[in-house]
Amino acid sequence: MAHAASIGRALLSLGLSVMVGIVLLYSRPLLAWEPTRPVEFVIPAGTGGGADQMARLISGIAEKHKLSPQPLIAVNKSGGAGAEGFLYVKEKKGDPHTIIITLSNLFTTPLAQGTPFNWRDLTPVARMALDRFILWVNAETPYKTAKDYLAAVKERSGGENRMKMGGTGSKQEDQIITVQLEHALGVKFTYVPFKGGGEVCVNLVGKHIDSTVNNPIECVSHWKAERVRPLAVFDANRIPDGPWKEIPTVKEALGVDIEYQMLRGVFGPPDMPKDAVEWYAGFLKKIYETPEFKKYLEDGALKPAFATGAEYAKWVEENEKLHKDLMAKGGLLPK
Repeated sequence: MAHAASIGRALLSLGLSVMVGIVLLYSRPLLAWEPTRPVEFVIPAGTGGGADQMARLISGIAEKHKLSPQPLIAVNKSGGAGAEGFLYVKEKKGDPHTIIITLSNLFTTPLAQGTPFNWRDLTPVARMALDRFILWVNAETPYKTAKDYLAAVKERSGGENRMKMGGTGSKQEDQIITVQLEHALGVKFTYVPFKGGGEVCVNLVGKHIDSTVNNPIECVSHWKAERVRPLAVFDANRIPDGPWKEIPTVKEALGVDIEYQMLRGVFGPPDMPKDAVEWYAGFLKKIYETPEFKKYLEDGALKPAFATGAEYAKWVEENEKLHKDLMAKGGLLPK
């Protein structure tokens, strides 16, 4: 009898131990999600431009500071004014190991081409910055001010020998600004599209085009080497950083109010898991706070503008409408 009671107590003790183990197992917080294989970081633009530079910088900072357990592999997919990259990521539904850096071709490409996607097909993760635009000419030209250059543009607007304005893609940000200039000042350019901003500035240095409206980061190295000259910035205020502050606004230089800022943000594929979105948002915030990224923003004259969640989604929605209005006024939407 005593032996049976002993066995009973042993079984009861064992059962209690198992129950306690189960309770402890399921009461422990689950480990937070993080990448378990290399992350494909898609760039819907060519090499050397602003999007390419930012994506590769983020990848390098992550590796340097060990901010990700897996590397970020930058991949350029620039075809169709970025449509190749956006459609590629759209097909990666639910994949937590793919992200894409976005510029304003997120809006312009589907509006201009009727490409079967829009920003709602992707998952907003974080806005990293807003990029400005500058009117540049070759430093060897005689044009010291925007007024001098636009006077020359006007003289040649009526014939076939128009000034050539180079830009990234067709019916994208650079051409939107060019059309705004044409309408505001009664001039006409021959617009020449290239695959990326780096290529645009190289062609300005080589005198294959007469001007560009490149982002600051895309021409800054050539400016430092005194190969190009900035004439005006398309913003309400002057750039407050370093030597950039000497560049007048378009309103100061030409008396017309033309402002334009471009998105530098990150999205994930459709239906990206919530825990992955949260991880990337936190990861990108850490990137944003590093000295290297802050220096990059200052050196490249980008506006600090970190945002995630509802704030980011609201901004994207508002800017989609803005681009539709600007492109309609510029005659850049399909008939």
